[in-house]
Amino acid sequence: MTETNTMPDIKAGRLDESEYEKHFSDLHPLLDQHEATVEADRCYFCYDAPCVQACPTSIDIPQFIRQISTGNPTGSAKTIFDQNILGGMCARVCPTETLCEQVCVREVAEGKPVKIGQLQRYATDHYMSGNDTTPYTRKAATGKKIAVIGAGPAGLACAHALAVEGHDIDIFEAREKAGGLNEYGIATYKTVDDYAAKEVDFILSIGGITLKTGEKLGETIHLADLRTAYDAVFLGMGLAGVNGLGLENEAKDGVLDAVDYIADLRQVKNYADLPVGRRVVVIGGGMTAVDIAVQTKRLGAEDVTIAYRRGQERMNASEYEQQLAQTNGVKIMTWAQPKALVAENGHISAIDLERTKDDNGSLVGTGEVVRLSADMVFKAVGQTLVPADLNGSGPNIQIEKGRIVVDADRKTSLEDVWAGGDCILGGEDLTVAAVEDGKIAAASIHRALSA
Repeated sequence: MTETNTMPDIKAGRLDESEYEKHFSDLHPLLDQHEATVEADRCYFCYDAPCVQACPTSIDIPQFIRQISTGNPTGSAKTIFDQNILGGMCARVCPTETLCEQVCVREVAEGKPVKIGQLQRYATDHYMSGNDTTPYTRKAATGKKIAVIGAGPAGLACAHALAVEGHDIDIFEAREKAGGLNEYGIATYKTVDDYAAKEVDFILSIGGITLKTGEKLGETIHLADLRTAYDAVFLGMGLAGVNGLGLENEAKDGVLDAVDYIADLRQVKNYADLPVGRRVVVIGGGMTAVDIAVQTKRLGAEDVTIAYRRGQERMNASEYEQQLAQTNGVKIMTWAQPKALVAENGHISAIDLERTKDDNGSLVGTGEVVRLSADMVFKAVGQTLVPADLNGSGPNIQIEKGRIVVDADRKTSLEDVWAGGDCILGGEDLTVAAVEDGKIAAASIHRALSA
């Protein structure tokens, strides 16, 4: 095994100020009018377009692109917002390369899809730059009140749709700011200029929504009380727990949760203030693993490795995200799983990784161990629901495989409680999927309250 340097090398300010500015600037700068028009003209405006079918929120993509091509970005934005009120954020963070753009006819024929995501951002940014409010008018007040738990994409989408129908909504958010993972969990270079907060203000502009921050389910608020005080409840609180590695020394300094570090990075005012190790190892294979790996590299880490237990084709991070990591100097080590954390003087100094292989569909260790020196080891192996947060709800809400069970309308086993986002069984760790959950739940809640 490789020898380790037992002295941790973690410090802030590894780069010049100009380098931080460059490294955390917009990954995909906004298209100008000419660029947007030229790109829109590449669209075939397909009938029964495969891109629409691939979009979780069913945006009429050919329609909004046609509106851009005819000089109507405002109408284009309205087409987008009709199906996805968080269309601006989704344009920035949605893995279009595995959704709409993957099935684009141009991609299939030429290997170069229409830049649907960038066109969506062009339209939504155009609209939001000239309008402080959403393009909708609230209907007459119904007198009904709904509690929404979590001000992430699912909760915001649900709240907005219900507010349009004239209902009053209280959103309870555990953190100081609304936005959920859009505010705290997205790589900084994907959403710059405090966009998440601006989008929250845009959504709340519909009226009828009261945001209450610092309110955590299971602590300051309880489901049973909410069910008594409100006509309906929507659970969109995400996943508060973080999976561990189950290894000795996991509590030592230098072993961190990727989601917490990304949250700190998202909120820091000066990137030079955030300490980062010279040698970083990330355990995981999803978008969070890529986001933390790329960002630590951009903070000045010299050696960053993503270790994933299976082959690269099995990684949850898209091929584009994997390439983004590699072009930023991140190494991807596959067929390797954590075996032991090595610590010296109370701080992590290395991680032992056991080589793995596929044995008739089962992952098994080979016994071969590789030691990587590490000042920081980040855990990016998924998050979990904290069932205790739902205690005291009267009849227990149905949970399977660590997630809340819902039906097609996102209704839970409790007659007045709905849920959406990654806290539900089958929920995806995608902003756009959470938005769709919120939309579907809102429509179901409205029907129930209108009966």
